[in-house]
Amino acid sequence: MFVAQIRKIIKNTLMKLPMGKVIVAKTSDVAPGTLHKASIDGREILVANVDGKYYAMDDTCTHAGASLSEGALDGNIVTCGWHGAQFDCKSGKLDKFPAKINNLKSYNVLVESDNIFVEV
Repeated sequence: MFVAQIRKIIKNTLMKLPMGKVIVAKTSDVAPGTLHKASIDGREILVANVDGKYYAMDDTCTHAGASLSEGALDGNIVTCGWHGAQFDCKSGKLDKFPAKINNLKSYNVLVESDNIFVEV
């Protein structure tokens, strides 16, 4: 039993360690006003280009699980294509929806040369 507890502690600790920065796209892949979906270690991440600045947050809507990359971007607001939930891509915070749903996790984005990196 003691060994199982230690394994659980180690597994939970390792899962919380940051991965660092991961390349998700080329700048040419994400034109201004568009959304791009990337997968990082089993997580679906949305990258948005707002007037030449890149932002990243979770891609899965917290209402019904839709992929937000299939929605629409208006300014910095991403609208879910399924039921219209709106999230601020700069912060991942819910902007507008009739019901209370969770915010999304946002990520730091770095651009080096023509590569877009997300820090996870």
